[in-house]
Amino acid sequence: MTASTPTTVTAEVPRGADRPLLTYLDDATGARIDLTAPQLGEWAARSAGLLRDGCGLAPGSRVAVLLTPHWRTAAVLLGAWSVGLAVSYRPQALAGLPVLEPGGDRPYDAVFVTPERLDDWLEDVPDGTHRYLVGTGVEPLADVPVGWLDWSAEVLRHSDAAPNYTEIRPSDPATPDGTTYGEWGGLAREMAELWGLRAGDRLLVDAAEHEQPLKWLLAPLSVGASVVVCANLDRSRVDDRVVAEQVTRVL
Repeated sequence: MTASTPTTVTAEVPRGADRPLLTYLDDATGARIDLTAPQLGEWAARSAGLLRDGCGLAPGSRVAVLLTPHWRTAAVLLGAWSVGLAVSYRPQALAGLPVLEPGGDRPYDAVFVTPERLDDWLEDVPDGTHRYLVGTGVEPLADVPVGWLDWSAEVLRHSDAAPNYTEIRPSDPATPDGTTYGEWGGLAREMAELWGLRAGDRLLVDAAEHEQPLKWLLAPLSVGASVVVCANLDRSRVDDRVVAEQVTRVL
């Protein structure tokens, strides 16, 4: 994998419990969401409850996540991994090509997809026993097709208290292709080291250019850095964004 190297900038980083761990911005709509570590943990806990208690999934269950970089995507991924599920993350449409991973010919135990991708003729959305639409806007989804559920509504049925987390071994598979939790964790730390990321850094990520969660989620979180994920990034505003968000690294 070829990894881009973040640009270093100088800024005073906010610290403390109120410091956002993950900020999501959309330059096209002006949307903004700031989540502290406890708040992101609460959404991940709700997502874990939806998968484990709502869907009845257990370690070894397979989940397909067809979502773009977003705070809700982070909640889905962290929730799924916290209860030991194997997550297939596919950021781009496959244009009808088969999913090349073990078990790709049978339904996933749960599928998460944005409404736009569900309606995209280029997208090969896999079958799933439990199927959720995950919107990227602020408002609830206006039209949910038969056979699908609105994640934003369903996830609120579950507690935001930390669940009794599944004991996960480093050798357990984190993705259906057999890559383990230990291997993904090692890759995340190696990428953070390659970029020179450290605790306290604040990383600005262009959502359109870096869709792999290893880059925008796992690598920074593995070393205690915070993330600003920007959708529809206006490149002419990057310098102003760096100052306003107290960014220290730009990917």
